[in-house]
Amino acid sequence: MKPIFWICERRRSVLKWGSAAASLLMLTPLSGCLNRPLMQEKRVEGVVWQLDNDTLDMQGSWDRMGARTLLVQWTAVDDTSFVKGGPWPEAARLPDWQTISRQPWAKEVILGLAGRMDEKAARADFSGLIAASEQLAKLPTPLNVVGYYFPVEIDSSWQGAAQLGPLLDRLPRPLWLTLYDSANVGPETLAQWLDTWLPADVGIFFQDGVGVHARSAKVARQHADVLRKKLGNARLRVIAEAFRPKEGGGFRSATAGELRAQLQTYEGLSVYLFDGPHYVSEKLVNELTLNP
Repeated sequence: MKPIFWICERRRSVLKWGSAAASLLMLTPLSGCLNRPLMQEKRVEGVVWQLDNDTLDMQGSWDRMGARTLLVQWTAVDDTSFVKGGPWPEAARLPDWQTISRQPWAKEVILGLAGRMDEKAARADFSGLIAASEQLAKLPTPLNVVGYYFPVEIDSSWQGAAQLGPLLDRLPRPLWLTLYDSANVGPETLAQWLDTWLPADVGIFFQDGVGVHARSAKVARQHADVLRKKLGNARLRVIAEAFRPKEGGGFRSATAGELRAQLQTYEGLSVYLFDGPHYVSEKLVNELTLNP
């Protein structure tokens, strides 16, 4: 699959989505098209939303980059629920879930459950977060929920991660976790470690580490390919970090050139942008889709 689709003066290309498991965009140009690209789209499958009080009114046009699936990082975090009937007290203002359900980049939603912003706190309380997540997963929603995400991130440096395995049976399927390689043990060791405890019906979002300069996109691609071979294509998706360290501290949005190169490296993989509301602005989408 090429990350370029061709706009023709008299005839348009036919876009056909494959299954969610394959998550590849099929592209079939029709005859009679001009032999030059007028618009270049870096195709992604989805966009991530790290829900917080500053992004409750979520807006964007990530569908122009191909996104049709929304991964909501959590619906309850740090003892605050962003849905009615959640396990913790409601936030002062809730997202407009009905409006979100109608967005073209949220045709399907992977619903994040209960988490904590601090990683150490989340790992120390994963059994409690499982219990809160059970309650969240039972709540009605206007969203087209096609899966669930348990937002306690894992990596091989977490010695207690294997204890999480049996508890995941209490959560509905399809179920997803996030994986990263902070210790840089390499893809083979990472895949073998996962195979010792991860339930066979749980999928992985591999966090590429490019945004924090932990590795290059090329190395992240090698990780993804090894993990995909071990887990199976349907169980592996890639989180493309759409940010970079900012001089003086903090993070900035990736430039169009940086993100374009990153996404080109992941051609053929199921890719989600982290995250849309904070780092992938309308201006950046325009730069990626209108400038070859």
